[in-house]
Amino acid sequence: MNRTWALTIAISATALVLAGCSGSTEPAAAPATTPSSTTTTTTEAPAPRPALDLSRFGALPPVPQPTTDTVSCSYPEQSPAVKQVTAPATDNVDVYGTVDVTLSTTAGPIGITLDRTPAPCTVNSVVSLVEQGYFDGSPCHRLTTSPGLEVLQCGDPSGSGRGGPGYTFANEYPTTAYTDDPAQAENPVVYPRGTLAMANAGPDTNGSQFFLVYADSVLPPQYTVFGTISDAGLQTLDAIAAGGVTGGSEDGAPATPVIVESATV
Repeated sequence: MNRTWALTIAISATALVLAGCSGSTEPAAAPATTPSSTTTTTTEAPAPRPALDLSRFGALPPVPQPTTDTVSCSYPEQSPAVKQVTAPATDNVDVYGTVDVTLSTTAGPIGITLDRTPAPCTVNSVVSLVEQGYFDGSPCHRLTTSPGLEVLQCGDPSGSGRGGPGYTFANEYPTTAYTDDPAQAENPVVYPRGTLAMANAGPDTNGSQFFLVYADSVLPPQYTVFGTISDAGLQTLDAIAAGGVTGGSEDGAPATPVIVESATV
């Protein structure tokens, strides 16, 4: 199955889940009433969409424990680069420890903590990009607000949803937790609120785009989890989500543009 850069597979899978769990995914149209004494037409507001039953889906698997203190990573070239940067170092990459990063955005600060243990090569890349100013001035180009997929996607300086840093790298946790049973890696699981994960265009095509989960979301475990979002950061995300999507849909650019003014370690 083809996957577009901006999580199309995730949205397709979620749409199928919604249809299977909730019946019709659209609220029934409310009848309009026109009193005889006036020409005013009143229409009832549509009922809210039912929440997705997340109990039907499994949780993320345990993080595999490292067997070494460092690993080697690979970042093969993938042109073109949206913004010129140097690829990160590939040898002696730490697998222990965390890195605190602040995303200063036009909607407010979003604090994130990167965790090396589940995704050392991912964290190595993101820290390198932060230190080179790659994310500074970049838009968060996609917001999804449908039950079962509620995320804000950022990390493409072009704002097109197709841009990257000129290199790619392999999936890490949770995909790597299914090495002995790769078929299970296609079964949707719950990415909990507060999760920080990489967007991709298919297996092992990670670049610079990432998404911030502001409500429990159902995805196949093919999106590398590399950190968490602070409580204050979640409040910022909640406010962004409350503003909705441009045009009133459930998937598209945030109605209020969100720009990452700077990202700092």
